[in-house]
Amino acid sequence: MQRDRRAPDSGVLRHRLLAGAAVIALLALAGAARAQDAPVPSTPGADGLTPGSVYIEADAAGRDGDVITAEGAGSDRVLARFRNATLRAGAISYDLRQGIATADRQVEFTDPEGNVVFASHLELDSDLRAGVAVDFATRFRNGANLMAATAVRRSVNVNELNYAIFTPCPICDDEGNARQPSVSIQAEKVVQNEELRAILYRNAVFRVGGVPVFYLPFFAHPDPTVERASGFLVPIPSYDEGRGLSLEVPYLRVVSPSEDWLISPQLNTDVAPLLNLQWRRRFADGTVVARGGYTYERNFGDFDLDGDGDRESNVKFGDRTSRSYILSHGRFDPQGPWRWGFTVEQVSDKTLFDRYDVRDPYQDNGLYYGDQRRLISQIYVERQTARSYISVAAFSIQSLRLDPAFADTDFRDPQGFKVFENEGQLPLAAPLIEARWEPDGPVFGGRLRLRGSAVSLARDDYVGGPVLRPEIIPAGPTLGLPGIDSRRVSGQAEWRRTLISASGVRWEPFIDVRADLYSVDDLPPMLGLEEEAISRGRATAGLDISYPLFRQVAPGADLILEPTAQLSASTTSDLDPRIPVEDSQTLELDESSLFRTDRFPGHDLYEGGARLTLGARATLRWDQGRQASLFIGRSYRADEEPAFLTPVPDAPTQLYDPFGLAAQSSDWVVQGSFSPSDRIRGWGHATIDASGEIRRAEAAVDGRWGRRNLATVSYILDQSNPVPGPLNRNYEFVQLSGQQFVYGNWGVTASGIADLERDIITRSEVGLLFDDDCFRFEIGYRRDNTRVRPTGPSEGIYVRLNLATFGGTGY
Repeated sequence: MQRDRRAPDSGVLRHRLLAGAAVIALLALAGAARAQDAPVPSTPGADGLTPGSVYIEADAAGRDGDVITAEGAGSDRVLARFRNATLRAGAISYDLRQGIATADRQVEFTDPEGNVVFASHLELDSDLRAGVAVDFATRFRNGANLMAATAVRRSVNVNELNYAIFTPCPICDDEGNARQPSVSIQAEKVVQNEELRAILYRNAVFRVGGVPVFYLPFFAHPDPTVERASGFLVPIPSYDEGRGLSLEVPYLRVVSPSEDWLISPQLNTDVAPLLNLQWRRRFADGTVVARGGYTYERNFGDFDLDGDGDRESNVKFGDRTSRSYILSHGRFDPQGPWRWGFTVEQVSDKTLFDRYDVRDPYQDNGLYYGDQRRLISQIYVERQTARSYISVAAFSIQSLRLDPAFADTDFRDPQGFKVFENEGQLPLAAPLIEARWEPDGPVFGGRLRLRGSAVSLARDDYVGGPVLRPEIIPAGPTLGLPGIDSRRVSGQAEWRRTLISASGVRWEPFIDVRADLYSVDDLPPMLGLEEEAISRGRATAGLDISYPLFRQVAPGADLILEPTAQLSASTTSDLDPRIPVEDSQTLELDESSLFRTDRFPGHDLYEGGARLTLGARATLRWDQGRQASLFIGRSYRADEEPAFLTPVPDAPTQLYDPFGLAAQSSDWVVQGSFSPSDRIRGWGHATIDASGEIRRAEAAVDGRWGRRNLATVSYILDQSNPVPGPLNRNYEFVQLSGQQFVYGNWGVTASGIADLERDIITRSEVGLLFDDDCFRFEIGYRRDNTRVRPTGPSEGIYVRLNLATFGGTGY
């Protein structure tokens, strides 16, 4: 039985005089006397008070029955803490029995969730909700503010505010002075409906910078404390020469806390609308996201309608037909070591994403991912523990790239369309298996790791180099030849041990053995080869040596030198020309890959013989986090490796080294980074051949100045193919983006990508910008001149808008 609150030992007001005549009281709260099945818990809450207690700090305090009163002298305010809430005011009264509080003069109330209410007079009900407030103002946890002349709680779920203003923006500057919010809504009456999780406005006036710009007799938006709620999102306006004026109007339908739909029709003045849909569902152990779009329209763009050889700009052509896309993915991670997922990515038209400006179609959502302008559909399952990993997957690829032979030209097929990459030359991988395992504990004092992999690849159409080796590429016509199919099973064991001498030298002996088994068929029939079974093996032993050196060069500055060497010996490489090169066509030679036993990312190519790799890194650090670092390295081999040479696409009888590893000495690897301040940082990487020519390079620098000004410059170069021609895939790009504020919150923004190999600007934007703490608006001009667009350059006006609380022009 709970003790009676009127008993002498409960509800006691204990007070004592403090300096300045302050009174501190600790009171035991109690409700009406009633039977309870369990005793009152006495564990302190988040505010340090036990349940049923009140802390009051005031100049004067008293009690009359169940009502406690407290008052501050002059400008002093009373502080009261109860039920994880805080109340400050010039005068406070609290009814112990009913749990009702009344406060006057400079009232500030913070509820248990962190929301703050200000008023000149405030009445709180037993649920710690404002029943009546005069000169009401509240600040939500996300920074939004709501103010009103009066506020009344009409029911459990409805609050009514009269002559109110809502703004998602700060109403004070950094110095605490009042400021005009960038965006606000002023209304005659505002109703906060907690059941609908919405704020409703009557006679709403929208103001930008204090200036009225729009009026609605009725308006509603989600409560700022709600993470998601059904309703319209910020519209997305745009302009394109082919579509005309476009307006995308997203509507979010929240089905449940774990499911929603996004319906986003794109309305166009010159072509039929495109309906975009997105469905998201979160399950107990995973998530599924499905995007799609549909339209029924003719093709449009630059096309030769009358067959005279001259193409008209931005015209419709072809038959009206259904055009659609689907981009979906799912990932499930149930309890335990297993997880699985999938992606489904398909589009009906190779240029639908470009013509309708579909947002972010190329995303990395699965275990494997396609690069730019390639869609991948896959299913996979994984199992991972602390010592093991295995994955089984299958995938297919849809290409939206132009045929490399015609990418730099305006060549069209007999129907007048640009020619795209032949998807029959892209492989179907089913299955693709990767596995690794490590024993629990050292083996001969070192770490042992076992790896295994298997893959089956199938093609419909013939593909030459670099998949086929130069020795088996037919000299005559290849049209109609079958695509090569291959299967591979590999096993690998690696042992490595780390030893550190007393002088600080790091020694790492290692042993690596590998065996591969291939099955290849549909090789060019003129070679007289049928299904071929090929086996090979490789064994490597070596030693890594590094000796980090540290020296303080000045107060607060130090220099670190890290010389590294690797000496390894392998069995002679067995690079059978019948084995297609599927997973080793590209190699990024950098600081990390330079010291790998297998520098190639896959299995089809590998190195043999004796090799010596040398490198050194110097790092200078100063002034608490500022640093500059430089690495230089190179590898040497006992014999050349002519199998790494690849036919020049435009001159198949000539060979070149795309990797920088075929000669006895590799390319030089130069890599560095710097951050001389917290506002500037950069990095760079380059491979340089023996003649001093840069084969590949990449660099980027970004900087910030002022409070919000920023810029980024990046550069990328590939000059590995020495023979020019239409199939030469060398490239050189510079990318620039930045924003500069000119006056207050007004500024300019610009971005662009320049193709230095073709001497054109492929993409560019320049615009006017307004940005403060809660409102960002951009309007500008953009031009898209990428080689993949079949209709020529696209240009038009863009508008981007982002409002705090209301969201932005995106989804």
